[in-house]
Amino acid sequence: MDVILDSISGLGNFAIYFGLSIIFLFVFKVVYAMVTPHDEWKLVKDDQNTAAAVGFGGAIIGFCIALGGAASNSASLVDFAIWGLIALIAQVFAFAVLRMTFMPKIAERIANQEVSAGIMLASMSVGIGLLNAACMTY
Repeated sequence: MDVILDSISGLGNFAIYFGLSIIFLFVFKVVYAMVTPHDEWKLVKDDQNTAAAVGFGGAIIGFCIALGGAASNSASLVDFAIWGLIALIAQVFAFAVLRMTFMPKIAERIANQEVSAGIMLASMSVGIGLLNAACMTY
């Protein structure tokens, strides 16, 4: 019985970190939608746009990778919240860099259902998420 109790002794902290992560994910979705010139949810849900689904899915995965790094390496809940915010900023910045430099017409290309543009956005987002998480291992 002690083994089970020891195993679940961190359940409270898990619930707090997980709950805050879900809130961060929701905030990321809202902020990301405000930054991108196209409405991902409409493109995915109403238009069944594969390029938008791939690109937005990659952005979510990239953010979750970075957020996982923040949770794994944080010293406290406040530390996690700060690094979660930094992860959010880095992921949004990744879209801005891609849009301003490598693919200035990425939003239009995604709206036009060009899957290759969605794949590039997803790849950039996941790559930034991996780098972001790795850089949080201070």
